[in-house]
This record gives sequence, C-alpha cells and structure tokens, in this order.
Amino acid sequence: MMLVGVNRSPFTRRVAITLAVYGMPYEQLPLSGFNDRAEVRASNPLGRIPALILDDGEVLVDSGAIIDHLDEAFGRDRALTPAAGPDRRAVLKVAAIMMGACDKGLQAAYERNHHPPEKLHQPWIDDCMAQVTNALIAVDAMIVSERPYLLLGRLTQADVTAFVAERLARGLGIDTDKAMPRLSALTKKLANEPAFRSTQP
Repeated sequence: MMLVGVNRSPFTRRVAITLAVYGMPYEQLPLSGFNDRAEVRASNPLGRIPALILDDGEVLVDSGAIIDHLDEAFGRDRALTPAAGPDRRAVLKVAAIMMGACDKGLQAAYERNHHPPEKLHQPWIDDCMAQVTNALIAVDAMIVSERPYLLLGRLTQADVTAFVAERLARGLGIDTDKAMPRLSALTKKLANEPAFRSTQP
C-alpha cells in the first residue's frame, strides 16, 4: 500500500497511526496538499490528502473512508472503531468533533498563511479558533485521568483523532496544557506509544 500525504496533516497522520496500530506495512509518498497539488491530483482529483493506494491499484480518498476500509480489512475484532452499537456511536462522536476541530484549525491557518495581510478577516480566524478550543474542551471533559484511554478502556479512533487535533491546536498556539490539561496529558502519553512515535512528522 502507498499512503499519499505528509504527516503534518492531521488527516494523513490519523491514517498513518491506524496503519501502524494494525501492523500493516506501507510506503508513504510525502506530498503536500498545498505545495504538491498537481501530483496529489494523480491520486485524488480534489488535490487533497490523504489518499491510500491499495496493492491492487484501487485508490481510497478521505481519511474517514480510508479508516473505515482499514477497520474492515485489518482491524476486525480489534478495530479502533467498534462495529456497531453505542460504543461505535461514542467513538464516532469524538472522532467527528475532533476532525471538525482540525477542519476549523486548518481554515484559520489558511486564512493567516495564504491571504495577504490586508485581506485577512480576523473575525473569521477568531471564530475558527474558538470552535477549535470549544471542541477540545468538550473532549477534555470526557477524559477520566485515571483511565489509560479516552473510551472503552482501550485505544480507539477517539484517542487517535483527539491526539492529532490536540497536536494541531498546540501548533496553532493554543495552550492545551492550561486550557485542556487532561487531553494534553493523554496526548503526551500516547506520543510515547509506537504507532504514534513512528508517525511523528
């Protein structure tokens, strides 16, 4: 398999972490959705990362769709997202909140980094960053400090998405140690686990 994308992207890194958790060998083509858009379009006509090229040549796009395939094909009874029921809904809820936070964080970064200073719309940046902060605080409130993982007593996609969202938020200047200390502590612990350590950008 070939993973197309750079692990600076939270969407690519969540796929890379999932592949590592499942012990699946893969190669990575480190293309940026901004700097290498023409090359990325060879895998995804939207020019977005990640994409996953399967061994038979089939190309999957969108991190959620890719992870759904990985859960089915390689996760099975140890899938990071449970197959059904309230446990599945609980994990998907956290994943949706955290991926939404990543979307908003990247929109704020795009506004800052890709518009000339006179074109910046600060209220939009502030609103995006407020949404990121509120999302992280909501997930922080779900964490019980004495438990090793966010949900179900084991590693799930909730932990993976919370990890990549917290890392992005920290990179955007949010003081996660102060604003959401339980989430910050969880991500620091996860950073030492092999699947997370091996996918460090």
